[in-house]
Amino acid sequence: MKALTLTQPWASSVALGNKHFETRSWRTNYRGLLAIHAAKGFPKSAQSFAQEEQLMTRLPMELPFSAIVAIVTLVDCKPVELVVSKISDLERRLGDYSPGRWAWQFENIIALPHPVSCSGALSLWQPPTMFENKILEQLATLVLPK
Repeated sequence: MKALTLTQPWASSVALGNKHFETRSWRTNYRGLLAIHAAKGFPKSAQSFAQEEQLMTRLPMELPFSAIVAIVTLVDCKPVELVVSKISDLERRLGDYSPGRWAWQFENIIALPHPVSCSGALSLWQPPTMFENKILEQLATLVLPK
């Protein structure tokens, strides 16, 4: 399992199932389980965006930071130009679909009932075994749809 750190409120938007694409300036060949980590930092621009989303009741008032909040399956990575015309207005609002960027497609999004506190990193990173075990313990207790 790899992990990807996202600034809030975008990490929680993934966990809540509102965001199925993460847009990045770089592509990845990795496919498979991906832990979504909420960054420790919370820049002013992100705070303003979070407040708007909270007013629209798309986000809870309390957001976790410096914690893994969800597990997804990363199924594809393609140029944003191939997806931008097929996504919802909400999805477009939650990403940067400027030409030349990459859309990382998430499926099987599972929010963790209890975010797992840990430090993040840049790029794709490997969660330490003890944190990965905490994630897997929570997943084992969930009743997942078939």
